[in-house]
Amino acid sequence: MNTTDALRGVSALRLSVLTDETTSPERQREANQGAATALGIDLADREAVDLGVSASKTTPFERPELGSWLRRPDDFDALVFWRFDRAVRSMDDMHALSTWARDHRKMIVFAEGPGGRLVLDFRDALNPMAQLMVTLFAFAAQMEAQAIRERVTGAQAAMRIMPLRWRGSRPPYGYIPAPMEGGGWTLVQDPETVPVIERIIRELMGDPSKGVPGKSAAAIAAGLNDDGIPSPRDYWSLRKGRETGGKTGGKAGETVTRERFAWRHGAVKGILTSERILGWKMHEDKPVRDSEGAPVMATAEPILTREEFDAVGALFAERSVDNKSADRTDTVALLLRVIVCAGCGERMYLHRPSKGGKSISKTETYKCGSYTRGTTCESRATVKREWAEEYVESEFVRMLGALNVTEVRTIPGYDPGPELVATLAEFEEHQRQEGRQKSKAAREAWQRRADALDARLAELESREKVEPRTEVIQSNETYADIWEARDTAGKRRMLLEAGARLTVKRGTQGGWRTLDVRRVSFDLQTPFFNDAAADLTAMAAELEATA
Repeated sequence: MNTTDALRGVSALRLSVLTDETTSPERQREANQGAATALGIDLADREAVDLGVSASKTTPFERPELGSWLRRPDDFDALVFWRFDRAVRSMDDMHALSTWARDHRKMIVFAEGPGGRLVLDFRDALNPMAQLMVTLFAFAAQMEAQAIRERVTGAQAAMRIMPLRWRGSRPPYGYIPAPMEGGGWTLVQDPETVPVIERIIRELMGDPSKGVPGKSAAAIAAGLNDDGIPSPRDYWSLRKGRETGGKTGGKAGETVTRERFAWRHGAVKGILTSERILGWKMHEDKPVRDSEGAPVMATAEPILTREEFDAVGALFAERSVDNKSADRTDTVALLLRVIVCAGCGERMYLHRPSKGGKSISKTETYKCGSYTRGTTCESRATVKREWAEEYVESEFVRMLGALNVTEVRTIPGYDPGPELVATLAEFEEHQRQEGRQKSKAAREAWQRRADALDARLAELESREKVEPRTEVIQSNETYADIWEARDTAGKRRMLLEAGARLTVKRGTQGGWRTLDVRRVSFDLQTPFFNDAAADLTAMAAELEATA
């Protein structure tokens, strides 16, 4: 690095709370610019602004903007923070950041602090003073974060047992915070959401006197979504002036962003069956109780009485289906995450008629799960479980049965680069000690060390980088053999690994005794299995034509 040129700096700004005026972005930006100017660092328009991000919960590498800069070390030479706690709050995080700075030869600057401006120059990778200062300050930051957590936890625990006192978090649906006389906050009924709860209860109970049956929680959720009523999470976002929707979980390791969150049957049931609707304080899903065992109240205006709460709970208990009954022998549905509805493209779920219920059909079926998701499907599909599973089994074995089972192994690669950089740094530091040895034995020891490092560098330079690769190993067993030996759970795993998908259209009226194959289509979406199935189908067609 040419130290005579101006260093390219990145101004790093962070806030845990967006309304924290004492550490506003403008104040941080001004302090960073002043320190950079004094040190000859050119910030230009390079900034990493992470607002609403906690240093105690995220490492520098996990923050959206700062993490992006840290993954591009060639684009800058120095990081400038306002204070130490704007960068890290733990010893481990500071150690990781300093290790990164040492490996990439960067400078870290803290514009202000207890001792004034602090400059940690890691362009000399083995500077012990910089490493010592990092450890000491990181320890102080970690102790401060621990003290803050203990104060907050203690205050919340004390406030939790105070009758009618609300500590200020997101309230249960149906309530809003209101100031108390003498200070503090309590909960009162929300005039906007209590009518929604009353509507849910009316639809759940129906009107027996007029022959109107009660609706299921899924049907109620679908109606709320159709009428554009915000879900509990979206409603709170709107009250706080934020946008609706946000990030939610998808498949394993996947994050999905939605513009709005829909009502679902679980949310409807959860609101009406939690003691929070009675105004009770809850902690870790358990009632908070006073010294006499009575529940501590968060409001003087409960939405439901105990009798009303129990009546609603009895309705849910009466309509529930016991999916964990001891007499069930098949607890795994073969086609879960495999079968989808052609009408909406969403998954279908196994439906078992409840014993002694009012269901007319006693047949197990796969049904479109739109009601469960709180959405409406214009062409909801339903198919008998027996038909669907027999068809999938037949098609899967037909398409892949003759194929030998394969195992895909990943062979790791090798990159000598990181070790080469580390060894070179060690060699350069060793060279700085040349000529300082006073004895012949010391000079010989120094030379042996230098020769060893030089030889290691030469060996590393001669090695080639090897990229990781995958190998496909075939066994003597076919998929038909494995399928026959597997239980339901094992067969389902085979279907999922192959990317199997059964798409079902809505059926037509008629006295069908078997599956109408015009309603269904089966394919394999994993490329390897799809290609293999196509090859086997082509071979079978060729053999048939030859015969």
